[in-house]
Amino acid sequence: MDHLEGTFKGSDGMELYYQRWRPEGIPRASLAVVHGFGEHSGRYGNVVDWFVPRGYAVYAPDQRGYGRSPGGRGYVNAFAEYRHDVAAFLDLVRTAEAGRPLFLLGHSLGGLIVLDYALRDPSGLDGVIASGPSLGAAPVSPFLLLLSRALSRLWPQLTLETGLEVAALSRDQAVVEAYVNDPLVHNLGTPRLATEMAKAADRAQGRAADLALPCLILHGGADRLCDPKDSQAFFDRVTFADKVRHEYEGYYHEIFNDLDKEVVFADVEAWLDDHLREHLGI
Repeated sequence: MDHLEGTFKGSDGMELYYQRWRPEGIPRASLAVVHGFGEHSGRYGNVVDWFVPRGYAVYAPDQRGYGRSPGGRGYVNAFAEYRHDVAAFLDLVRTAEAGRPLFLLGHSLGGLIVLDYALRDPSGLDGVIASGPSLGAAPVSPFLLLLSRALSRLWPQLTLETGLEVAALSRDQAVVEAYVNDPLVHNLGTPRLATEMAKAADRAQGRAADLALPCLILHGGADRLCDPKDSQAFFDRVTFADKVRHEYEGYYHEIFNDLDKEVVFADVEAWLDDHLREHLGI
């Protein structure tokens, strides 16, 4: 496995960190991974370990305000900044893996970001995968949500602890402990981020019928951070025929880091294989 670290220019010229893992030989396809709130690309080792040996090149950035990338912690001026950063990152992936199928995967906040992106510009993508997408109320404390509505314009960068329920991330206690002890993880949010996430979720729900790209939605049935009912509602509104949703009974929010995660990975692998074989002829 070949690992590379580097930076790319986001939509406004901000130098954002990313990682890339490639298999030996020619990759079957590329998988771009967009992480969730408070975390970073380094927490997707399970995705890398599963898909790179199976012939996928995996690329993952640290979003602005997270991990090794600059920017205010837990802050975004407008949700469009995330979307434009993804566009810039996908340009990098397409250049590096020219001619290969490209799939976009996002988790939690990242799940909302990839759906928002796919709804606006599906060109050049062969499918989108959303894991535990934040398609309803943001996974932050009610106090911060109330405060955000009042302060988004007056003090948009006010930084507060979100009160994220860390124990709800995974049934695997080792995952929870690693999250708590990870120096690149933070639980900081801002009023502007909360209001931008809420608007983006409403927008995605309202435009779900416009999705024109193969879509796989995954959700833990016992997810207390992002309600699975919200991703079900989005899925029901999608009219594009090539859509699949899996809900995993008893699983918590981070299904790629939960107990019995192999079941989830097998489903994702089968979906990818199906689209490479039947839809793309590979």
